[in-house]
Parts: sequence; structure tokens; C-alpha cells
Amino acid sequence: MTGDHQPAAEAGPTDPSRLLCEPYLLDPGPESGYVVWHTEDPGNGHFVLVGPGVTGMTDWQAVDAATDDAATGPGWRRFTAQTRQLSRTREDAESRVAGRAWTGPVGRPVYRQLAEITGLAAGRTPYRVVSVDDQGRPTVTTAYSIAPAVSGDRPVRLLLTSDHQLKAMTAANLAKVAETVGVHLDGVLMAGDMVNVADRASDWFDCADAPAFFAAMTGRAATTIAGRTWRGAELLQHTPLYPAIGNHEVMGRWSETASLDSQFNDPQPADWDVTTYEELFPRPRSEAGGPRWWSRTIGDVHLITLFVTGIWRPHVTTGAGTFAEGPAVLADPEHWGHGRFIFEPVHRGSAQYRWLERELASEAARSARFRVVMFHHSSHGLGDNSTPAFTDPVQVVERDPDTGTVSSVRYAYPLAEDHVLRDLEPLLSANGVHLVHTGHTHLWNRFRNPAGVNWLETSNVGNSYGAYDVTSGLSRPLPEGPDLVRQGDPGGLRPVVPTIAPLTDPTGAPLPYVASNDVTVFSVLDSAAGVVRSYRFDTREPDSSVLLFDEFPLA
Repeated sequence: MTGDHQPAAEAGPTDPSRLLCEPYLLDPGPESGYVVWHTEDPGNGHFVLVGPGVTGMTDWQAVDAATDDAATGPGWRRFTAQTRQLSRTREDAESRVAGRAWTGPVGRPVYRQLAEITGLAAGRTPYRVVSVDDQGRPTVTTAYSIAPAVSGDRPVRLLLTSDHQLKAMTAANLAKVAETVGVHLDGVLMAGDMVNVADRASDWFDCADAPAFFAAMTGRAATTIAGRTWRGAELLQHTPLYPAIGNHEVMGRWSETASLDSQFNDPQPADWDVTTYEELFPRPRSEAGGPRWWSRTIGDVHLITLFVTGIWRPHVTTGAGTFAEGPAVLADPEHWGHGRFIFEPVHRGSAQYRWLERELASEAARSARFRVVMFHHSSHGLGDNSTPAFTDPVQVVERDPDTGTVSSVRYAYPLAEDHVLRDLEPLLSANGVHLVHTGHTHLWNRFRNPAGVNWLETSNVGNSYGAYDVTSGLSRPLPEGPDLVRQGDPGGLRPVVPTIAPLTDPTGAPLPYVASNDVTVFSVLDSAAGVVRSYRFDTREPDSSVLLFDEFPLA
């Protein structure tokens, strides 16, 4: 496709529906970064134009620059993306995409376009994506910006978030991020649970009635709350994503016939899968852990990301449960759930733990002004998902003495063997970690341990299960037992009351949490000031202002 175009004879090259998502940025290096986007066909060529010259191009000039012979021109360079089809993306009868329906599960072709951009100068450089589909139709994005990694002595601003899961407040939350701190940040630290079902393509791209992950993170969402339609924000087009694996990024046993929801809920200790996550986010990565655990220095912050999560099971069920196998599966071990087992070991002596020891002792970690560790599961928390203990379930099988048939299968979780509290926390405390950023329980709360390590969960975009604290008067719906903490932090820390404008109970007493399906929260690490600031916004009042309600020093 070269030469003069006749744009009046066909639709212009800016139809965003030809791309499954706007471009997103991954893993900047000292002079490089990755631009990624997705399409539903392999296409006839996919390109990134980089340089100050791209901002003044018309769309058709951008098409010519992408498809003509010359790879450079006045103020621009061209990079070619590599195309790879995702291997497990599917849809089923529960998928919700406008104008489309599946009986499924059926494979849905998704093609990843990934371009490594090299030779980047310090600061932000404009870029545009040009993507040509199978029919030769080009799509040209607007101009966004890419930057190399911030040098090690410079301050950064990092958005802390997690557990979007297509929840209703996500688009409003991200729109308020952009309004408050802009979209030109140095990283989005996502502590897991981006979607509901990792292999369902529409959860990532184009769910019709809820904010799909990339839609909200790139300003394509459309969620109406209290009469206001929220689009999310153009964050990932300008700001690199640093993700961690949550339990919703893990799929269970593959099936040609079972629904995707049931496959998600059917992992076994030796049969689970994170392929879609790894294909969507091939970077950052480490030699030891690939994209599952890794570290990066972002300016004066050294970030270590771990794979710390397990399967979620309901407390009471007729099938696979947290504390017991229910009567529906009792006679069939093939359908046992094995309790809330851990996917990737992180206990003392495991491969991940040994890597973490080395990483914390590295020059990069030691010389950083701030050390941040991110993972999904938090054993310090007021939410429902902070219990039971994060440890390997102890299985007790009882049989009928006469027939030998299984009469019960129960699981215990000794609190003293919680891998986060017993093994990780002492290691993080001994090595001067400043912040542990977690998710999983769908609320905001924070803690500070005696060694000065701050623990923060700021995953409140909806689907809150409540906070189980003396101030709420609520107790977790758990069986009785010394290892099951019904109220407060299972790790024994006192929650910190927000320092500026806490929510209050009906008597006016300040609350040490935000657990709401109306009030959404986000947090920003500002290393120049050496603080983490948390903001809240009441979606019931769309014209109200964002409120800074907590600020704490990292050091």
C-alpha cells in the first residue's frame, strides 16, 4: 500500500473498532520500551511510528510512512511489530459482546502485535500505531507518548491499583486518576485480578455491559453511574503497566465443553494455567521466574513483583469448598477442589523465595531510595479474603469403617504456617522494604509493622465484601477455630486510620478502611515527596470533587 490515497472513496483510517484495544506500554529500558496492541486477524502489517514528526502527520501520511519503503523520515522512525496469535482466548454463552453471541466455548482469534522501540531519548517521545488488516484497511491511532525507563536517581509517580474485574466503578476510578494526577505517570502497579476469567477475550477487550480491562485503562469504556457515563482514561497509552498475577489470572483444567467460568473454578494443584496472562504480558520478566516474578528499577524505586496467590473457594458449598468437599463431589475425588491451595510456592526454601532473597540483597535493591514489593494476596487485611491463612491446606479424609467410602474431607489452615506472615514478612522487614502493595479483598486498608514496613491494599472499585473490624462490628462468616480470625487483621496488626479525611461511622468515629460499592479509591506513590497519597470519590455524586483522605511517609 504505497503512493497517493483517495480517502473520500473509503472510510478513513481511524476506525478504532478495527483494533481490539488501544496500544499499551510495557517494560521500558534505558533507551527502549514495548508497544503492544491486539487485533482479530493477523493483518498485512503492523507498525509504530516514533518521533516528534508524527504529531503533524495526517492519518494518510502516517499510513504512507508506515507502508512505504523508507523506514525513517523527517522527525520519525518506523518500527515493525511482531505478530503472535494468543493460544487460549475463547468465548462462550456467558460472553457479552455487542452484536455477537457464542454457544461455546469457542476459540476467539486474538493476535498480539508487539514492537520493541529502541533508541529512545530521555523524556517523552510521540508515537502512533498504524495497523493494516487482512483486507488492506489501515487503522491509525492518535499520537501518544513513550518514554524510556526513568534513571535511577530521579523521582517517580506510580499509580497503585488492583482487582478491576470489570467492576462498575473502575471507569470512574480511572477517569478521576487522570483528572487528579494526569496520564503521564511512570508506572501503573497492578496487583492482580484484572479480569474475571483470564481466557475470556471479551473480559480483556470488549465486554458490552461492563468495563473490560483494556477498555477502561485506555479510555474506551462506557459505564453510566448516577447519570454520568465514564470512559476510564488514556493511561496505558502513555504509562507502562507493571502487573502481578492474581487468582483471576489463573485458569483451571481445559475443557472443550464446560463453560469458561467452570473451567476457571476447576484448577487442580498440578493442573492450572496462566498462559493467557503470560501472552498478554510477556514483559517484564526475569530469568528465574519469567513473567511470573521479576524486578525492575523505576527511577528511585526498586519494584519486586511476586506470584503470591491461591485458588478462591466458597466457604460453604455443595461442591469444592474452602473448608470441606461438599456432598456433591464427596464420592468423586476427580472433582475435589483441594481447598484454597497455593499455585506457586513462596515459602522459605522455594525457588521463588530463594530468588527473592537474592533480589533483596542485590545492589539495585540496596541502592534504591525506596523498595516496593507487590503481590496479590495479603495476609494483613480487614477483608474477607485475608482468611484463612495463606498456607498449604491440611487435608483430613474420613471413611466409613464398614464400607471404606469417604464420609468427609476437611481442610485446616494453621495460622502459624501462613507463608506470607511466617516467611515473607520477616524477610521483607529485615531488608528494609518500605511498602508492600497487595489486593484481593476489594477494599482500602493499610498497616505498618514494627519494622516500619507499610502494607497497603487499595483495590476498591466495587464488589466490596465488607471490612471485618471492631469499628464495623462485623465478623467474618467462618467456622469456629483458633486459626480462623473472625475480626481484625489475621496478622495481628492494628489498621491505620487515614490521616486526613477518614470516612466515619454513624456516631462520627473515624473508620480505618474504605469498603464500599459507591466510594472508589486510588493511591499514588510520589517518591519526590516520599509519600503515598490515597484519594476517594463518591460515584453517587458525579459532580463532586476527588478527596485526598490519607497520606503517609514511606521512610
